[in-house]
Amino acid sequence: MNRSDLKIIAFIILLALVLYLGLNLMKKEGNIASIYYEDDLLMTVDLNTDKEYVVSGQLGDVILDVKNGKIRVKEENSPRHLCSLQGYTNSSSKPIICLPNKIIIKVSNVSDIDGVVY
Repeated sequence: MNRSDLKIIAFIILLALVLYLGLNLMKKEGNIASIYYEDDLLMTVDLNTDKEYVVSGQLGDVILDVKNGKIRVKEENSPRHLCSLQGYTNSSSKPIICLPNKIIIKVSNVSDIDGVVY
């Protein structure tokens, strides 16, 4: 390995570190969760209120748990329980997608503005 190889490796490591830090700093924490079933909005949940919610999915009821400003799928009826294994989220860049039950949970912030109309 010569000097130019070491410079390329150092550059790649530095670039990867900058990209990783940039993506983590741009990650937004939300305080509202929107629950969808087959692209239809079922409900909007405030993440600041600790509570359990039940929504109907393709394979039966899905129990959602809101605790400490985060949301997760607590129980659901799917073959491998992949929905409940995703854990808690409060990040707008990490939605919970439960394909067997056709449930999607998207986290957003109340102050997120898509546009302004005058």
